[in-house]
Amino acid sequence: MTEQVWIEAALSSARPQAVSALLRYFRDLDTAEEAFQEACLRALRTWPKNGPPRDPTAWLIFVGRNAAVDAVRRRKKQTELPDEDKLSDLGDAEDAAVERLDGADYRDDILRLLFICCHPDLPATQQIALALRIVSGLTVRQIARAFLVSEAAMEQRITRAKSKVGGAGVPFETPGAVERSQRLAAVAAMVYLIFNEGYSAGVNERQARAPLCEEAIRLGRLLLRLFPTEPEIMGLVALILLQHARADARFDAEGNAILLDDQDRSQWKRPLISEGLALIDKAMRHRRPGAYQVQAAIAALHARAARPEDTDWVQIELLYRSLEALQPSPVITLNRAVAVSKTEGPAAALDLIEPLAEKLSGYFYFFGVKGNLLMQLGRKEEARVAFDRAIALANTAAEAAHIRMHLDRLMADAGTPVSAPGAAR
Repeated sequence: MTEQVWIEAALSSARPQAVSALLRYFRDLDTAEEAFQEACLRALRTWPKNGPPRDPTAWLIFVGRNAAVDAVRRRKKQTELPDEDKLSDLGDAEDAAVERLDGADYRDDILRLLFICCHPDLPATQQIALALRIVSGLTVRQIARAFLVSEAAMEQRITRAKSKVGGAGVPFETPGAVERSQRLAAVAAMVYLIFNEGYSAGVNERQARAPLCEEAIRLGRLLLRLFPTEPEIMGLVALILLQHARADARFDAEGNAILLDDQDRSQWKRPLISEGLALIDKAMRHRRPGAYQVQAAIAALHARAARPEDTDWVQIELLYRSLEALQPSPVITLNRAVAVSKTEGPAAALDLIEPLAEKLSGYFYFFGVKGNLLMQLGRKEEARVAFDRAIALANTAAEAAHIRMHLDRLMADAGTPVSAPGAAR
C-alpha cells in the first residue's frame, strides 16, 4: 500500500469518530465538518514528512478542534474558548489527546452522530443524504449521482436537513438505555435504506449507485462494533452481506434482470456469504428473533442451496409466517406466496394473494407474481393482463424487460404475435 493510499484510508476510517467528537465539542454540524476537513489538509501536509501519528483519529480530533477554535478567534465571535493550556501546542499534545480519547468516547460519539442523522423530523431521503455526507464523507456530487438528482438539488436537501437538526435543538448527549433502544431501530433502518438505494438500482444505474451498498455494509459493520451483542444488528449485517453477495449474478450481459433460481451461483461472493452465515447463526443463538434476523435466515437458506432445487422452501415459508407475525405487511404476504407456490402449487399461492389486490394495486411485483401464477395455471389471458399492468408499473427498464420476456413467452406459447395489443405497453 502506497503512502498516499494509506493516508486516504486512515482519513476515511477516522471520519465517523473524528467528526462526531468535533460535533460534541462545537455542537454544530457545519463547524465539525469544516474542522475535520482542515485537520485532513494538515495531515496530508505533515504525515508524509513526520510519519503517521500513533492514533490518527485522536490527532485529527485535536488538530481539527484547535483549527476551528482559531477560526472562531479570527471571526471574533463571542464564543467561550477552552483554557489556554488546552490550546497550546507546547509539549506532547498528541499524547495528551490520545489519553483523553478512549474507545468509550468514540463509541458514544459515533452513536450520537448516527442518531442525529436519524432525527425523526427528517424525511427518510434527507436522513440518508445527511448520513452519507456527515458520517460517510461522500461528496455532494457522489450522493447526487447515486440518487439521480442534480448537485444543486442534493445540496439543498442536505442543507435543509442540517437546518432542521439545528433548529430542532437536538440534544447532543448520548441517549439513555431506553431511548437508545428506540433510536437504534431508526439507525438500523437508515442503514438498510442506504443499502436498498444501491441494491434496487437498474443495470444502467449500478455503477453510480453500487457504492451505496458498500457504504451500507461499512456502516452496518460499524454499528455492529458499537452493539456487538445485539442480535438484530447481527441480522441486519448478515442480511445485507448475503444480498450483496449475489450482486454480480443479478443481471445478464444485456442488462436484463435474472431471477434467483436462474442465477449463476458460481458468481456469488463466497467470502460475503460465509461472513453473513456466521453472523446469522450467532444471532439466532440469542433466541431474541427480529425482522432483520428472519429476513437474513431466509437469505441464508437460499445461499446454502448449491442448486435451486436444493432450496428448503418449506422452511422459507415458515420463516415468512414468522416475519408476518413480527412485521405484518401485504408485501411480506406476497413474498410468502412465492414460497407457497413452491410447496403447495400456484393455485394455493394465488388464493393467498387475491385479498392483497386493493392494497398492492400500484405495486409492480404484485402483478408480476400474479401473472406468473396465472401462467402456470394456464390462465393465459388473465396472465397477459397482469403482465401488462406490471410493465406499466415498472420502476426500471430492467424490471419492464423482465416482465416483457414472460409476456413474449406467453404470447409465443399461445400462438399470438408478440405485438398483440397491450403487449408492448
